[in-house]
Amino acid sequence: MVVLVVLVLLAGVAWWQLPPRALGFAHGRTVSLAAYGGPSPTGVPADLRSADLVTRGRYLTAAADCEICHTRPGGQPFAGGLAFETPFGVMYSPNITADADTGIGSYSDADFLHAIHDGVGKGGKRLYPAFPYESYTLLTDEDALAIKAYLFSLPKVRSAPPSNELLFPFNQRWLMAFWSFFYNPGERFEPREDRSPDWNRGAYLAEALAHCGDCHTPRNLGQALNNRHKFAGAVADGWRAFNITPDSETGIGQWSDDDLFAYLHTGHASGHGAADGAMGDVFDVSLRGLTVADVRALVAYVRSVPSVRARGFAAVNKAPASEVPESLVAESDARGRRVFEGACASCHGWSGESLLSNYATLVGDRAVNDASAINVAHVVLAGDRGREPQGLSMPAFGAAYSDTEIAAVANYVVGRFGAQTARLTPNDVASLREHASE
Repeated sequence: MVVLVVLVLLAGVAWWQLPPRALGFAHGRTVSLAAYGGPSPTGVPADLRSADLVTRGRYLTAAADCEICHTRPGGQPFAGGLAFETPFGVMYSPNITADADTGIGSYSDADFLHAIHDGVGKGGKRLYPAFPYESYTLLTDEDALAIKAYLFSLPKVRSAPPSNELLFPFNQRWLMAFWSFFYNPGERFEPREDRSPDWNRGAYLAEALAHCGDCHTPRNLGQALNNRHKFAGAVADGWRAFNITPDSETGIGQWSDDDLFAYLHTGHASGHGAADGAMGDVFDVSLRGLTVADVRALVAYVRSVPSVRARGFAAVNKAPASEVPESLVAESDARGRRVFEGACASCHGWSGESLLSNYATLVGDRAVNDASAINVAHVVLAGDRGREPQGLSMPAFGAAYSDTEIAAVANYVVGRFGAQTARLTPNDVASLREHASE
């Protein structure tokens, strides 16, 4: 009886929270791939179309970000075990190497397609939507099976991830059938006739493969993507994934197409900052390997998404700060200034405009304009990824400074170079440390 009541309540919430589909904003008439008159928006770029199945699968696997979620820190690629913290407990990604006992080596083509498109594993085991099958359902069978061919070409790794630690009733996998009923469209990608070939290719890359919305779109009470606020920003993996709609103040409305292309193609856009955290992983594993044409297609698609004003954000401050390291009134600000002076000023400059490298310039960076200061604190804790062309990189300061000092310097950086003040606490930093160590 209790389970029945829970089911009814969950179904009611799911129906009430039913969002538009990922591509619902585009409207226009869709056609089948066979009837589409332009170049196919699916598959691999033209210069790889004649490549063997595994080579094509390698490109698509990278574009789909599979390695990021299925590789734990220090573990073998694709062998699973990465922890995902949710409001309902902790989940661990499965092993997707071709090991027959602990991976997917026993999956037939039909089994693989059932998992990718429907969220149902071998033997009818329901998959949790941390695996974004509501996006992968848009993949063509051909592309999904090319990904399978690539995964099966890799070394088999015998590795069983820990068991999920989910609260009741969320530990009941069969309930995911209801989630899938409400939120998985269960249909393949169809191009829009009234959109350009670049737009259609970008839509396939962003929605079917890269599932950009899983990080950049907030979720509803049913933990599905709330596409009424598509790409308006969210917190993902403990990092702020910012608004990437064309909103001029809180989004990327003031970015040029070249800025956006540079960010997606190189991991950095001058005057806007660099990719780090979860986005840094996406760049390293996925975006870095995309062709120029595919990155241009992504730009075309992202530009078309409706503008959404993100709550709690002010327009980005683009004015450099004073060169004078004045002391502020509050003791916490003074502590942050002292840490900045000792660890940060020599590279970033007191004005926020680095004399060493554009990669170290803080002015205009969305992270230092975020009042939560969580991305700034993350970078102070763990350093950056060293993508700067001259080989410069920011070291990790997590071991050198206390939680109180890191909170103080993160707040100081946001207050000095951003448009808002920050109130990150030592307890917040402790939580960020714990999250990063998992």
